[in-house]
Amino acid sequence: MGEQPIYSTRAHVFQIDPNTKKNWVPTSKHAVTVSYFYDSTRTVYRIISLDGSKAIINSTISPNMTFTKTSQKFGQWADSRANTVYGLGFSSEHHLTKFAEKFQEFKEAARIAKEKSQEKMELTSTPSQESAGGDIQSPLTPESINGTDDERTTPEVIQNSEPRAEPTQNALPFSHRMLISKALKHEDEDAEHDSSAISKHWEAELATLKGNNAKLTAALLESTANVKQWKQQLAAYQEEAERLHKRVTELECVSSQANAVHTHKTELNQTIQELESTLKKKEEEIERLKEEIEHARELQAQRDSLTQKLQEVETRNKDLEGQLADLEQRLEKSQNEQEAFRNNLKTLLEILDGKIFELTELRDNLSKLVECS
Repeated sequence: MGEQPIYSTRAHVFQIDPNTKKNWVPTSKHAVTVSYFYDSTRTVYRIISLDGSKAIINSTISPNMTFTKTSQKFGQWADSRANTVYGLGFSSEHHLTKFAEKFQEFKEAARIAKEKSQEKMELTSTPSQESAGGDIQSPLTPESINGTDDERTTPEVIQNSEPRAEPTQNALPFSHRMLISKALKHEDEDAEHDSSAISKHWEAELATLKGNNAKLTAALLESTANVKQWKQQLAAYQEEAERLHKRVTELECVSSQANAVHTHKTELNQTIQELESTLKKKEEEIERLKEEIEHARELQAQRDSLTQKLQEVETRNKDLEGQLADLEQRLEKSQNEQEAFRNNLKTLLEILDGKIFELTELRDNLSKLVECS
């Protein structure tokens, strides 16, 4: 049947930095499919992941490999053949646990297959025994072809909230207005514009701070978990260093194997130096994490200060809205008074036209009297 996929999931793929040996380098821009494959012809289990046409993971599972969970959604394992350490970031703790269980299951299957293969080789190499018939069968059968037990996770989609539309003012007529009504209108528009601009500015500032605070909180939780794990590793390294020192002392006391002891001592000293260097790097990393925690606290204090300022701006905005309502009432009253004034003017014009007509007739009559006399 050849090589077949027996379990697949989706995760973000990382590799350890070959230079620093402590920083993770992402090998995929988004979550990709990570699959377990089983080669029935060679009885081999492999972990394979492709990003397009590029293979970013090609790791053969061996009995001495160990998959370690370093956080709720992140796990890693070392591949000595590829001379690297792989890391996977999952969308949930459930997917991480499922992947780790499959890793342990296939690792045990690889160990059993290797033992059976060695037993078969020993039997076939003994002339007095008959060769064993049949092929070595894998203890596992593929769970599905080109499928998974879990639903495939889709890359996370970040939904950006759209800005709320601000209400607009209806345009007021400009014809037949008095100077005082124009002044009130300009004052109304300026107050509304200032209030809207200030409110939008502080809303954007608060949204940015909320996003930064969420990122810093997640980084702080992960850093705290990593610090605990590194402290445990530091303690283990210290115990290992003490054991190696004792071993070196014991080997120095054995004079019959001086050359072997000297070589072994050199190797142990190198191992001790490497462990001490690792301890120093871990201590530097812990100091860096402490500085990041302090920075996060400072940002939290800044966020609280800006929140208080935003509340003050909102209070001022309410005051301006009250003033705006008062100005609108005054403007409406002024318009009513202006309309009454216009009506009075029309009435006076009509009366004046009548008087002018009467005066014109009187003048004509007087002119006629003068001409007659």
